[in-house]
Amino acid sequence: QVQLAESGGGLVQAGGSLRLSCAASGFTFRSYWMSWFRQAPGKEREFVAAISRGGATTYYVDSVKGRFTISRDNAKNTVYLQMNSLKPEDTAVYYCAAELKYSGRQEEYDYWGQGTQVTVSS
Repeated sequence: QVQLAESGGGLVQAGGSLRLSCAASGFTFRSYWMSWFRQAPGKEREFVAAISRGGATTYYVDSVKGRFTISRDNAKNTVYLQMNSLKPEDTAVYYCAAELKYSGRQEEYDYWGQGTQVTVSS
């Protein structure tokens, strides 16, 4: 059974940091691109970051460049999102997702986690 389990969310003050983790099971993790998405209250879910199978290639939405870092550990079947210099506008539910061939389009992703809440207070 495929499972993506996010953790590490919480409440943090503006300027602070959080590290999200997403533990994968039930599929060949190292064969999939992994991404993070987020959905703020009243807004559509948006792409945040993606990382290639081996970790050599990463993509970010402009609003998080220089503040967020996506990484993965294929030995642990886990993808991470290090979030620094957090802003109130980063408040959202964060989801990890797996895609066999990178497209960046949400409808193409094969597997999704349940999400973890990140709240940044001003």
